[in-house]
Amino acid sequence: MIDPRLHTLRVFARCGTVGATAELTGYSPSAVSAQLRELQRVLGMQLLTKDGRGVRLTATGRFLVAGSDGLVAEWESLRAAAMAAGDQVQSHFGLGGFSTAAAQLLAPLAATLRSTRPLLEVQVLEADPSRCFDLLVAERIDLAVIVAMQSDSCGEDDPRFEQTFLLDDPLDVIIPGDHPLASRETVTLEELASEPWITETAGSTYHALFTAAFTAVGVTPRIAHEAVEWETQIAFVGAGLGVGLLPRLAPLHNAENVVRLRITGKGKPARRIVAAARRGSIGSPLIKESLEILQGTAQRLLKTRLEDES
Repeated sequence: MIDPRLHTLRVFARCGTVGATAELTGYSPSAVSAQLRELQRVLGMQLLTKDGRGVRLTATGRFLVAGSDGLVAEWESLRAAAMAAGDQVQSHFGLGGFSTAAAQLLAPLAATLRSTRPLLEVQVLEADPSRCFDLLVAERIDLAVIVAMQSDSCGEDDPRFEQTFLLDDPLDVIIPGDHPLASRETVTLEELASEPWITETAGSTYHALFTAAFTAVGVTPRIAHEAVEWETQIAFVGAGLGVGLLPRLAPLHNAENVVRLRITGKGKPARRIVAAARRGSIGSPLIKESLEILQGTAQRLLKTRLEDES
């Protein structure tokens, strides 16, 4: 197994402070500092240097952390293969994901695993993509569900992780129930270009997706309001303040005066949802089973969402 002190160094390299490392690993800050000092002593290398009130990695420390990526991947692969060979499953399985994924995908997965594997302790953590990657490095979770375009800091070429495609989640239009187009099943973005739109703040992932969709059809939408949470956007639409985009996986929660329409024609936006795991661990029987369950759940939700809310 990987030396716990090296593991702590890798978590420190990911999050950058002793305090954040302590929070992620469950150690106290003094214990983290002690482990890092001990690793330096054992290796006879200066891995950390003072940086104001804190510390940072030296060039040697950065080289050691980067070089250990392959070692960790080999260990994860060996551990996964050993589990498969002996038909064993670890006692704890951590899952992490953004809000929609946690509610719509991870909760059903956790329920299924608890039913089929009663001795398995399953924990679900709602977290944004960056936090999910922190949790993966710290081994707090084993599998994360993220929106691919939100994971720029940990792309597909990051040697610490491997990603598996789950689904492309289409974005639908939500409009007030008394809107002239509310009786339709589909609509084009051009038909709604002049409407007051509700979206996230400029610079956010979904604002970029929103902008790209309208760029594709050659029109400029009129942004009237900004909302961060889907529930807030749905409430704005229900109040007649404008129209918005909503992922197919996101439910309307029986919202009053809100109708969901599919988008046809050019510029149909979708968010790509992937599962991320530590490199080498993807061969774990539990992760393989979980990916199959996630993909099946996602496809069923996408197929029935509009019918359930019609």
